[in-house]
Amino acid sequence: MDWFFALVIFTISYIFIISEKMNRALIACLGGVFMLFAGVLDLNAAFLNHIDWHTIVLLLSMMILVSITSQSGFFEYLAVFLAKIIKGKPIPLLIMVSTLTAIGSALLNNVTTVLLMVPIVITLTRMLYISAIPYLMATILASNIGGTATLIGDPPNLMIGQAVDHLTFNDFLVHLGPVVLVIYIVIMIGICFLYRKQLHVKLEDQRTLMKVHPRSYLKDKNLLFKSVTVLTLTTIGFMIQPLLNVDLTSVAMAGALLLMLLTHEDKETEEVFQGVEWVTLFFFVGLFMLVGGLKEVGIIDEIAKSIIYYTEGDVPKTAMLILWSSGILSGFVDNIPFVAAMIPVILEFQDYGMTNLDPLWWALALGACLGGNGTLIGASSNVIVAGLAMKAKQPFSYMDFLKIGAPTAIVSFIISSIYIYFRYLIYFQ
Repeated sequence: MDWFFALVIFTISYIFIISEKMNRALIACLGGVFMLFAGVLDLNAAFLNHIDWHTIVLLLSMMILVSITSQSGFFEYLAVFLAKIIKGKPIPLLIMVSTLTAIGSALLNNVTTVLLMVPIVITLTRMLYISAIPYLMATILASNIGGTATLIGDPPNLMIGQAVDHLTFNDFLVHLGPVVLVIYIVIMIGICFLYRKQLHVKLEDQRTLMKVHPRSYLKDKNLLFKSVTVLTLTTIGFMIQPLLNVDLTSVAMAGALLLMLLTHEDKETEEVFQGVEWVTLFFFVGLFMLVGGLKEVGIIDEIAKSIIYYTEGDVPKTAMLILWSSGILSGFVDNIPFVAAMIPVILEFQDYGMTNLDPLWWALALGACLGGNGTLIGASSNVIVAGLAMKAKQPFSYMDFLKIGAPTAIVSFIISSIYIYFRYLIYFQ
């Protein structure tokens, strides 16, 4: 009966997470506790085998780095500085905002980046007296596309990177970077064309923006120098991680602790920890326990057997199935629990004769991350932007976003399918 309890607990938890009627971290942790009470999971097994502490600590470290850096005003300064370079012209401004979001999402993570970018977008559009909607839509799309390019950009990639030992920060950049760049260019051309009639700015409003001094956004120059230096060093550490012979978590943890040490006189340690997104971290803990329960009772193994049976162990067919199914499902449910459930499924394929699983990992990463653009609830960053937009009295509905997001996701899947086939799968024919 353990399999029945595990499936019921997981399903009910999943439904509540999707509905967003209650805090998802609370639901995930409650589900994990019910797994323990039902006897599906043992506490030691949950903490030692199923909760991925590498992922938790890596996320915590990045949150600390970004929290301290954002308090210096660096991100606001950068946005206004670049906006002045393009003289507040609406289409170049949209491309600039989107590119900054995409790069930030790749190097930091998409949730943190949109939290930093949306207030900037609202400020700039108010200065120019234009609708913020095109810029907010572009911000969402760019955050999910940009976050797909690196290991730390989107939680699904982070989870895959921690589960597969041989995949490094550079591997994600080399294998996913090219297709992400193509998708980004195609989608931005489409967005500029679609919103071309709304992207007009009066000359006097451009002049107002030109009078704004970017330096006025810098709050603490000493903190700015320390935080940007450590953040840059940490990013370099990610890139040369194979040469350092240490894992990514150690690099991120070293960066976070170094920055806290350098800024402890300016920022109290308690204040820094208050800036951490603890809800997200506890959500991951509960989620790992939920999926751990499915592993313990053999449900994950049965799913793997079913996929192998359907695709007959054919790598190209399996990769395409994973890409499109993960992409479509990630548009309607949060991609984090889906990827958490799929990782052990793909790992099981090794027991059924598949030796090269890399094409499957890239298919999962592209599908799960890009699928977040499908609907307004497809990714955490989407929901965050929608909430901030409503607060700023620039609201857009689920259907407003669906008209833009769904075509974006489908185009992204088509480009990804072509890329995966010709780069990896053609050799399996």
